[in-house]
Amino acid sequence: MTDISRASISDLAELHPLVEKYREFYKQPEHPKTVQFLTDRLENDEAVVFIARVDGNPVGFTMIYPTFSTVSLSAVWLLNDLYVAETSRGQGIANLLMDAAEAAAREAGATRIFLRTAHDNTPAQALYESRGWKQDEVFRRYDLVF
Repeated sequence: MTDISRASISDLAELHPLVEKYREFYKQPEHPKTVQFLTDRLENDEAVVFIARVDGNPVGFTMIYPTFSTVSLSAVWLLNDLYVAETSRGQGIANLLMDAAEAAAREAGATRIFLRTAHDNTPAQALYESRGWKQDEVFRRYDLVF
């Protein structure tokens, strides 16, 4: 049985290894700051995090950051992270995590959720598009990395 619940600081020990696997997917090494980063987000209520469990075992998560848009004069949410363990893929867990994120954003009054993913992450792109998400054709993204 799959259960999706909002994560809290008490879920940190289960969330941490999933986040490290997610970071590994994006070619980032394990880092000692990960636990503190997650602790800060959860304790300061700076992120909405959902964790997926199958038969009580953690298998995935999504982390969303509420923010604002001056253009739309509204709250918008950044779905920054979505991860399902390789052994649990293809079971609809990512869809369930997306359901939870979208419902929470609507409930909070956000007017949209946006995300970004790697150009070569075609499974994720297929998921988003199957749910009605559209690739942004208006705005171009730029990053300044320090």
